[in-house]
Amino acid sequence: MPDGATNTGIGASVKRVEDKRFLTGKGNYVDDINRPGQTYAYILRSPHAHAKINSIDTSAAKSASGVVAVFTGEDMQVGSIPCGWQVDSADGTPMREPGHPALAQGKVRYVGDQVAIVIADTLDQAKDAAEKINVDYTPLKAVVDLRDALADTTLVHDEIETNISYDWAIGDKAEVDAVFDGAAHVTKMDIVNNRLIPNAMEPRAAIGDFDRASGEYTLYTTTQNPHVIRLLMGAFVLSIPEHKLRVVAPDVGGGFGSKIFHYAEEAITTWAAGQIARPIKWTAERSESFITDAHGRDHLSHAELALDANGKFLGLRVETAANMGAYLSTFASAVPTYLHATLLAGVYTTPVIYCNIKAVFTNTVPVDAYRGAGRPEASYLLERLVDRAARETGLDQVDIRRRNFIPSDAFPYQTPVALAYDSGDYEATLSSALKLAEVDGFAARKAEAAGRGKKRGLGYSTYIEACGVAPSAVAGALGARAGLYESAEVRVHPTGSVTVFTGSHSHGQGHETTFAQLVSDQLGIPIENVDISHGDTGKVQFGMGTYGSRSLAVGGEAIVKATDKIISKAKKIAAHVLEASAEDIEFAGGNFTVAGTDRSMAFGEVALTAYVPHNFPHEELEPGLDETAFYDPANFTFPGGCHICEVEVDPDTGTVEVVSFTAVDDVGRVINPMIVEGQVHGGVAQGIGQALLEGCSYDEDGQLLTGSFMDYAMPRAHNLPSFKVATEETLCAHNSLGVKGCGEVGAIGSPPAVINAVVDALADMGVTDVAMPATPQTVWRAIQTAKS
Repeated sequence: MPDGATNTGIGASVKRVEDKRFLTGKGNYVDDINRPGQTYAYILRSPHAHAKINSIDTSAAKSASGVVAVFTGEDMQVGSIPCGWQVDSADGTPMREPGHPALAQGKVRYVGDQVAIVIADTLDQAKDAAEKINVDYTPLKAVVDLRDALADTTLVHDEIETNISYDWAIGDKAEVDAVFDGAAHVTKMDIVNNRLIPNAMEPRAAIGDFDRASGEYTLYTTTQNPHVIRLLMGAFVLSIPEHKLRVVAPDVGGGFGSKIFHYAEEAITTWAAGQIARPIKWTAERSESFITDAHGRDHLSHAELALDANGKFLGLRVETAANMGAYLSTFASAVPTYLHATLLAGVYTTPVIYCNIKAVFTNTVPVDAYRGAGRPEASYLLERLVDRAARETGLDQVDIRRRNFIPSDAFPYQTPVALAYDSGDYEATLSSALKLAEVDGFAARKAEAAGRGKKRGLGYSTYIEACGVAPSAVAGALGARAGLYESAEVRVHPTGSVTVFTGSHSHGQGHETTFAQLVSDQLGIPIENVDISHGDTGKVQFGMGTYGSRSLAVGGEAIVKATDKIISKAKKIAAHVLEASAEDIEFAGGNFTVAGTDRSMAFGEVALTAYVPHNFPHEELEPGLDETAFYDPANFTFPGGCHICEVEVDPDTGTVEVVSFTAVDDVGRVINPMIVEGQVHGGVAQGIGQALLEGCSYDEDGQLLTGSFMDYAMPRAHNLPSFKVATEETLCAHNSLGVKGCGEVGAIGSPPAVINAVVDALADMGVTDVAMPATPQTVWRAIQTAKS
């Protein structure tokens, strides 16, 4: 780095470069895009959770003012929307995967199911025409509750004769049962992980376009992984060759997992654009988002923890029913299995674990990954169980965890549920959190609150998660229907500036800053000279997108591999010009120097030589300086940490106030501390939202009762304290950056910490459990039940 230059490389809190356009209203989202000759679409949706479609009369709608076309499932005879992960039952029975039509055919299976698309010159005309469509339904009994669905008395899909998609298990049940038979103590709990609605700031949107001259389709869509959408939609649904289908994901206003999946509207608008040879724009209204965006969580579990007389964990067994909704969404099948059950060891040395997962169809919106995707469900189950075990055995909450931690010198550590952790120091994050949360002063704070008639509680969560789902070969053996690598192209321009084309996608993570920091650090050039390009399959090489906190650990590593290739070639160019051996060229601070001399070339000079090759090793190298790399990780990465929540509860009203929240996370090497802190803040806010406020609810007929912000409570600033955030660092052992991932840690560690704190506050009143969301009504009822 030149003298006086500001550090913009690894470890610097560089302000996000993308924020300027967002803060000044210059972001470019799908709904901001307008194509020549564009039409507008309105999708008619089912008002029933379960019904037979007898007929659809569209004649009046087709003749309405401004209408270009009306299509139903009878018109759109294409492939089924696929699931991206095959999970078979424990007995080898293949996963039951009923067809998922883009437009309903014969039946509707949830409120919001797509029935018809109306395309008109204006959106208002499309809406007006949709009201003229006459659909003759025969309503059928809906199955909404997981327990009812398991009884199979009402079937969501008649053709598979059951509501169970798969009955999967991990672990040796007989071995685990034997351990429980000899245990000194067994803690048992029934645990519900409440259903959530994602509510990203930007609703989903899609523009389908078709070029009649070239036969090429373009889809502009709000997705986290454009290449995956191109693959799924092109190959499986619409049978469009990939070279004839371009998918563009411009600026995306948040996703949290809900924009990973291939949605019906993407296929419908793309297909219909080909039918009318005009662009079609569809943008969801917020009420549509509530009933069409994939929901999250929704697990019903019975869990048991066996302990010896000294409080050491002997075994864990879990039975879970996981709600899939009406259809299998893109990654839905993997969430409760390979992203959930394999994390049930947590940070503990539990020697044997058995988990059975039943994936269940219901007449509700499909359920899929939501921030954390299976990992929050696992951490919540385990940390609530540990909290209860400590109370039943009389052990201190900190002590029981310390007795069972995986020691820092035990890595690599093979868990009994398939995963092998490469690094971690759970005592370090716990100790740091205890200090930051000022736990030593809690007793005094509790006494002060009692003087005001309030109950104060302290809740702990020591968690782990798995990020950067990998490697492809293992994932493929476990049922993944795609690779799980990432790609990067680093293109050096003649003057030494750089464009990076990444297969990752940014929708709030700050990639345009963090990835530029990596390149700035690697190549020794100013961060202003680095541009990050993503989201356009017409520009970027095939990549897998962004989810599971994989961007830096997988996408960042691909960038490093590509820059390593750049440096290697640049050394050969510099060696030729400087008349030295390539082995004698050293690269540091943006300069190539002959070892032991003052002869050197700046990075920009080498770049110009590569493109103006007058003095160039033509026999050895091609002109240009442009390299591509693909990175397929050797293993997951494993962030972990300790979250401590302090709450105050009003026993008369049940109102819970989070008065303090401390998060100490180990995310490996920190590239940009400010961005990491922001990611943790956002995740904790969402976790507190799940714990105290958010809960998706249906009535017995499958009607969504929480279909607006009047009924579905989102966390606001006044619900949140000023967070105390810190990091401890153990490096990932299998990527060169040592990074682990930070995007989901806040949402994983926080819900159990909050609920454990609420239970701690009310323990002396006899309360042993409070369900999420712990609304005032829920807490008050728990208090009254304990009193009785």
